[in-house]
Amino acid sequence: MALTVTVLGCGTSMGVPMIGCRCAVCTSRDPRNHRTRPAVHLRTETTALLIDAPPELRLQLIRSQLDTHLDAVLITHTHADHIMGLDDVRGFTLRTNRPIPVYAEASALDDLKRVYRYVFFPYPPGVSTPQIEFREITGVFTIGDLTIEPLRVFHGEMPILAFRVGNFAYVTDVSYIPPDTWERLQGLELLILDALRYQPHPTHYNLEQAIEVAQKLGAKRTLFTHMTHDFDYETVNAQLPDGIELAYDGLVARVGTD
Repeated sequence: MALTVTVLGCGTSMGVPMIGCRCAVCTSRDPRNHRTRPAVHLRTETTALLIDAPPELRLQLIRSQLDTHLDAVLITHTHADHIMGLDDVRGFTLRTNRPIPVYAEASALDDLKRVYRYVFFPYPPGVSTPQIEFREITGVFTIGDLTIEPLRVFHGEMPILAFRVGNFAYVTDVSYIPPDTWERLQGLELLILDALRYQPHPTHYNLEQAIEVAQKLGAKRTLFTHMTHDFDYETVNAQLPDGIELAYDGLVARVGTD
């Protein structure tokens, strides 16, 4: 069974171009330097799911022609750049009249219920809100024909989730990978990994750290995500070791799930 992975967005929390910035990357005409907030879409012949729901989600899905079918949303953590597009699943639920499950840890579900409390208010007929059903992640679970393995990583001091699906793993917003998770990230065909900028950062891998981690994990292919305007796509990509690349919005990769 093949898994198609689409990078919906690979930018940092402020996106690229950044408001008010006129640097070479922010003014670049190369679309690979235009980075919306981070998320990926996973699909097989029968199942489609999102990891995270950034503010540009509607535009990302339409741009990639992935706006016809969605089975679930997985949440890594509840910073704004990862959840503030969740209302956009309304476009799916209005057509199907079925709730979309949103999977997250208990603490993240508490945050989501506060942010999206309006979803559960009683409204008169004709007022639409997204139909979502919160589900707590407590271990390995399945969505359609996909098995999802949640993995603990740290975003600074904040415990968050990475996810492994078959031979693919998504590890964003990470500054530390515990040993138990490190073991579960072996044997990957595709790894998408946080690489924020050149300079060190307290809650993200910088480029040097990300390269080191990618080489140690040894996935067949590694794509860097959650990137600032530090990185010109063509320049940085040409300098990366074999098997490691910068992601870009709209990139599509196919991997096995067995």
